Amino acid sequence: MSGVLLSHFALAQAQEYPVKLVRMVVATSPGGGTDIAARLISPKLSEYFGRQVVIENRGGASTTIGGDYVARSAPDGYTLLMGVSSLAILPFVMAKVPYKPDDFAAITQVATSPNIIISHPSVPVKTTKELIAFAKTRPGQLNIAAGGAGSSQHLAIALFVTMSGAKITHVPYKGTGMAMIDVVAGHVHLMMANIIQALPIIRNGRLNAIGVTGLTRATVAPNIPTIAEGGVPGYEVVQWYGLLAPAHTPRDIINKVRAGTVRALQETAVKERFNADGAETVGNTPDEFAAIIAADLKKWAKVVKDAGIKPQQLGSF
Repeated sequence: MSGVLLSHFALAQAQEYPVKLVRMVVATSPGGGTDIAARLISPKLSEYFGRQVVIENRGGASTTIGGDYVARSAPDGYTLLMGVSSLAILPFVMAKVPYKPDDFAAITQVATSPNIIISHPSVPVKTTKELIAFAKTRPGQLNIAAGGAGSSQHLAIALFVTMSGAKITHVPYKGTGMAMIDVVAGHVHLMMANIIQALPIIRNGRLNAIGVTGLTRATVAPNIPTIAEGGVPGYEVVQWYGLLAPAHTPRDIINKVRAGTVRALQETAVKERFNADGAETVGNTPDEFAAIIAADLKKWAKVVKDAGIKPQQLGSF
């Protein structure tokens, strides 16, 4: 088929899209942040398309099972991925990833959510500045937990240590639940945690908030300063959720999915639900989202190298 005929065929497909059910793959089990993001967007896309958009959970192997499934799917817009920021981390911390980041086409970043450094009340620091000073004068005396080796929380710790010069010992956990239990019990001094997981325990006084990892304060907790404000200028680590399609999906289809997603994100109820979960809605362009992924890949490659983190066979996180 000639190039002209192929271009006309692709254009016809895009104009008709969608003519059947669309699957939105979530590479985690139901109930997590990625799954929630997908379930907030999918019914609105169904309304916009006039075709059903269904969620398909394909969790396991640190999100690579679901990611690989989408990467190998036809680039026709009928199999999408609600991706997460680990897409730009796994190539550097996992021994073998079955796909490359450029096996996907960026559609739009749906939302971002910061982490937060929290501490047990027995730790004699209340701010980022105090934490850094304490850790520098008493190197190795403080330890900090994160759920999942190679997770965004783990690398957020590595970046904090690198940028601040604080001498803090990382304590790896297999999941955030046990890490949180141990920091509440005082077995671990600090934790890099998801902000929504941590807020209820902060508000009841069982843990202290040191600083959030976004460049701006979280809408859900505007009284908690950022780590950048507290003495580490430029520090930023946010977890993002975003829609992706297999590489080579026609741009007109990409634009149509993005338009429906942006319209969903502009609805007050959707925006408020994301905000209640500690996330900020985005809805940027495919090129802007692709640039963020590229910047993350460059950033995390350096962090992993500087921290001496070795690739390993990871489980689910």
